[in-house]
Amino acid sequence: MPLLDHFHPPLLGHRHWEGFHGWWAAALAGSLNERLPAEYFAEFQVTLGTRIEVDVATLTEEVSEEARADGAATALQTRTWAPPTPVAVVPALFPDDFAVHVFSNIAGPTLVAAIELVSPGNKDREDTRRTFAVKCAAYLQRGIGLIIVDIVMSRHANLHDELARLLGHSEGFSFPTPVSLYATAYRPAHRRERNELDLWREPLAVGQPLPALPLAVRGLGCVRIDPEETYTEARRRGRVG
Repeated sequence: MPLLDHFHPPLLGHRHWEGFHGWWAAALAGSLNERLPAEYFAEFQVTLGTRIEVDVATLTEEVSEEARADGAATALQTRTWAPPTPVAVVPALFPDDFAVHVFSNIAGPTLVAAIELVSPGNKDREDTRRTFAVKCAAYLQRGIGLIIVDIVMSRHANLHDELARLLGHSEGFSFPTPVSLYATAYRPAHRRERNELDLWREPLAVGQPLPALPLAVRGLGCVRIDPEETYTEARRRGRVG
């Protein structure tokens, strides 16, 4: 199915983009789990930064009646503590996060690849754009392969170009002409005693299909990601368009 505009009428007002992004992230994770080796798995993560709440959960352990009778179990109580007044309180950014993470389970769950679906909140201000770029740079500096997909049509900033500036590689790395919809893939590599970063970049357009991209999974190699297939699945499951 061709790409739709999820951020203007007629879809806007009849469907929530947050819901569709959730469906798409789930479809991407499901598609990866069908093709990854048994030692790897994918999970999707959805966080709306503007709605973050602090939640403290108290975990209790079930104790059998026999254990209670034998006195083998000790009841534990959680004690809260009121700390001193903070020395400073400053504004903080909790960015939106629609992501698919790939983990290697060979030596315990280890993040080895990531897919980021851009949200309007990632693009709307200079500080949120930089926060997103810093997060992506952190993936790459850890040798984690990355794909960014941006179909947000209500904001025109280019987060790939923001990442390029942060990495100091604007020339030849940024898009040659202004682009607001795009998909990019990054593969960290070590060759001939040098650290390098491979780039694939594709502009996107409403009404056009989405191109396949390589997801570099550390320790495994590249896995083909078909955004068109998973986008179609998300539209079908979400009954969009």
